Amino acid sequence: MPKVESALYEPLQDGSARCMVCERRCVIPKGGYGYCYTRKNEGGRVCSTVYGEVSTTQVAPIEAKPVFHFYPGSRWLSLGGLGCNLRCVGCQNRKIAHEQPCEVSQGRAERLEPKQVVAMAKERGCLGVSWTYNEPTMWLEFTARTNRIAKKENLYTNYVTNGYMTREALDYVGPHLDIFRVDIKGFSRDFYRRAANVDDFEPILENALRAKSRWNMHVEVVTTVIPGYNDGEIEIGRLATWIATRLGKRTPWHLTRFIAHRDLADVPTTPVDTLDKARKIGFDVGLLYVYTGNVAGHPGENTYCPKCGKVVIGRYQFSVIAYNIEDDRCKYCGQKIAGIFQQSPQAGPGR
Repeated sequence: MPKVESALYEPLQDGSARCMVCERRCVIPKGGYGYCYTRKNEGGRVCSTVYGEVSTTQVAPIEAKPVFHFYPGSRWLSLGGLGCNLRCVGCQNRKIAHEQPCEVSQGRAERLEPKQVVAMAKERGCLGVSWTYNEPTMWLEFTARTNRIAKKENLYTNYVTNGYMTREALDYVGPHLDIFRVDIKGFSRDFYRRAANVDDFEPILENALRAKSRWNMHVEVVTTVIPGYNDGEIEIGRLATWIATRLGKRTPWHLTRFIAHRDLADVPTTPVDTLDKARKIGFDVGLLYVYTGNVAGHPGENTYCPKCGKVVIGRYQFSVIAYNIEDDRCKYCGQKIAGIFQQSPQAGPGR
C-alpha cells in the first residue's frame, strides 16, 4: 500500500517526529507508531497507516449520529475507518477503534479513494458524508480530501468526533466541514482519566468553541451518562452550564443512556430517572434543546418549541414521525427553531 504523508507533523533532529494530529502530540521514533497506531515514522516522515481504509459503510439517517437540528430525516453515507486516539472503557466499536489498524485491516477494510466515496454518496441519494464509528481525525488527510470534493458536488459533511484533535487539525478540515457532532463525555479531569485515558479535556471544549466561532459549523453535543462515573448532579450541572454559557443556549445536548459493555459490563444500565434529572438540569440552566437518547419512545426524543411547548419534530428512535416546522419556524406560533431544516423530512437540498 502506498504511504500517504501526514499533513501535520514536526520533524525532530534525532530522526523522530512529533505528530500534530491529536492533542497527545506523540513523539514517534524512526520505525515507530503513535499512540493510535494510525501514524508511523517512515525515515523521519510521519505517514498515515489508514488512508482510505474503510471498515464500515452504511447509509443512515442523520438522527443516528445523533444530530437533530440539521435537515432532520435526511440520509447520510456513514463511513468508519480504523483506530482511535482515546481508549474509552465500554467502547461500543472497539474492534475497529482500539485494536492496531495493521492487525484489523486484513480482511476487514476496503480501500477507497475520495472520488469513490463522493460518487457512492450521490448514487445512494445521500445529503452528505458522515465520518463516524471511529475517531475521524485518525484518517485526517482522507476525510479532508473527500470533504473538499464533496462540497464541490453540493454534499454536506459531518464529523462525529471525540474532539481531542489539535487546533491545527481542526483548522485543516474546518473550511469544508459543516457539522461538528462532539462528545463531551464528562466535565472533570478525574472522569476523563478514568474513562478515556486523557489527562486534560480542555482542548475538547476549545475545539467545540472554535468549530462554531471560527468555522461556523453546526455543533451538537453528546454525553453518555454512565452510573458511578459522570452521573453526579454537580458534574452534569457544570457541563450543562458550560454548554449554555459558552456554546449557547440553542446548542442541542443529547444525554444518552449507557448500556453495559466490555470493561464496564458490571455497570448497570443508566436509569431513566437519572436521565430525566440530567435533562431537567439542562433546561434549568437555560438550554432550549435537551434530548434523551437510547430510550425508545421517550418524550425526550422529540424537539419542542421553546415558546409554545408543542412538538415541532416527533421522533421514534431514528425515525421522524411528526414534522411541524415551516421556514425554520414552529408552525404553531412562529418561533424560530435553532438549526437548518427543510420543508419535509424526506427531502432536502444540498449546497
